Amino acid sequence: MPPKNDPELVALRKELEELYNTLKEEQKKQMDVTLENACSGVADAPRVKLTTRKVMKGHLNKVNSVHYSGDSRHCVTGSLDGKLIIWDTYTGNKMQIIPLRSAWVMSVAYAPSGNFVACGGMDNMCTIYDLNNRDSSGVAKMIRELAGYDGFLSCCRFLGDRNIITGSGDMKVCKWDLETGRKISDFIAHNGDVVSISLSPDGNSFITGSVDKTCRLWDMREDKPRQTFFGHESDVNSVCFHPSGYAFATGSEDKSARMFDIRSDQQIAHYKPPSANSGFTSCGTLLGHENRVTSLSVAQNGIALVTSSWDQNVRVWG
Repeated sequence: MPPKNDPELVALRKELEELYNTLKEEQKKQMDVTLENACSGVADAPRVKLTTRKVMKGHLNKVNSVHYSGDSRHCVTGSLDGKLIIWDTYTGNKMQIIPLRSAWVMSVAYAPSGNFVACGGMDNMCTIYDLNNRDSSGVAKMIRELAGYDGFLSCCRFLGDRNIITGSGDMKVCKWDLETGRKISDFIAHNGDVVSISLSPDGNSFITGSVDKTCRLWDMREDKPRQTFFGHESDVNSVCFHPSGYAFATGSEDKSARMFDIRSDQQIAHYKPPSANSGFTSCGTLLGHENRVTSLSVAQNGIALVTSSWDQNVRVWG
């Protein structure tokens, strides 16, 4: 590697910074109004009144990921205790416990149909389980192990029961046919680890977030990004489509959350803490977990959300 003060590297960084600033200035010229000005006459958002409805206990180590099923009732969690748990969020009961071959799970996904769950992490593969079929020990049957990654599996989402899309530490996005276990497509998506994926409401596109500080919009049928969004100053750890499909929100290591408008191709909101050591300026704070919150999933019907934490617990809020 060249030294950090290498003149050529410094010059390239300066050129890149100038190009980035030029891009931001050109974007501003296209903006006829800011979100703050457009909403200046709108009353303040009401305080969030969500409270803990269920505390679901059962994991014996940090819970790294949670995802709701399409029925807005069941969810799946993955933990460093080496287990997936299927929960009934209405009752707080465990429906199934699935032991894993690797405890280093980083991501879980629940198929919208409720028939399958997927998980992956430091084992560099995505494993699929059929919840409607059991093996000889009575555990949900593993039907696929999707290998072929050169880095950890950081995120996965089902595209129906036949296909799944994944992002990984080798900078790639892959789409798989679950019936054959073969890749449909496999391409470099970012200049760093892909750490988050969000599907559009119509299922025709998706957003990715990466440690390269950018987000990218993709068409399901293509392997080149439609748009690239800049703004964050550190890793983009989380992305989520707005229900309208016209915007998406992000969360980053730079301690900010942002909203980007797809049609105007730029950032329209920047949510940042008032001081370096405080939380986001918000219309409510959900208190309950006793350690870092690792993952959040909102029910499709919008009536509840579920969170996972290093405190080994899962909470349902509503």
